[in-house]
Amino acid sequence: MTTILQQIIRFRNPHFSFDRSVKTSWLVSLFLEKAFCLLRGISMLFRGKRPKFISLAKGVKVKYISNISWGKWVMLHSNVYLSGLGKGQLKLGNNVSIGAFSRLIISTTFNRLGAFITIGDNVGIGEFAYLGGAGGLTIEEDCIIGQYFSCHPENHCFSDTTKPIRLQGVTRKGIHISKNCWIGAKVTFLDGAFLGEGSVVAAGSVVRGSFPPGSIIGGVPARVLKRRAF
Repeated sequence: MTTILQQIIRFRNPHFSFDRSVKTSWLVSLFLEKAFCLLRGISMLFRGKRPKFISLAKGVKVKYISNISWGKWVMLHSNVYLSGLGKGQLKLGNNVSIGAFSRLIISTTFNRLGAFITIGDNVGIGEFAYLGGAGGLTIEEDCIIGQYFSCHPENHCFSDTTKPIRLQGVTRKGIHISKNCWIGAKVTFLDGAFLGEGSVVAAGSVVRGSFPPGSIIGGVPARVLKRRAF
């Protein structure tokens, strides 16, 4: 059974190998879980979408599906919520994995639609993420991202002290995370942030501004701590 399951998983992850300590009973449980998730994915046919081997765990909710697209072997873990309401699409590349209880929402209002959310191939995002797309959010391929990750590509204006802040409007610049980055747990990206290719972000950081390729950053707000040879 180990060999068969390993070969199946390698369709999605060619480099995968089971640890030798894995018990047969765990493999049976894994097989049943993944089989049910793939069966749920087939239900996308009834909503006018090609499943492309998408794996849906319990509690996954998808709204405005006509504005959502995905590649092959996407995994949405339990209670993930996707909303495609926006000017542009919510796009998930091949082999994308979204952790349990995460929310990907282009727009939170109908009176000023958000831009888009684009996530590249082979991106893995941990549990309890919140990704907004108001000013546009791009995460390029091969990024690995920890739990409680959040992106907020929008800022509230507050300079006029005679008006409530909620009535002063917003600014939107967007967020861009380049390919092959490692982002630790509980990291927040603010509007206008740009992270160069191959960068590393320490857990708990708040990222704003622009950082060149190969940066190792951390802190609140984040600053360059070291540079990778790049």
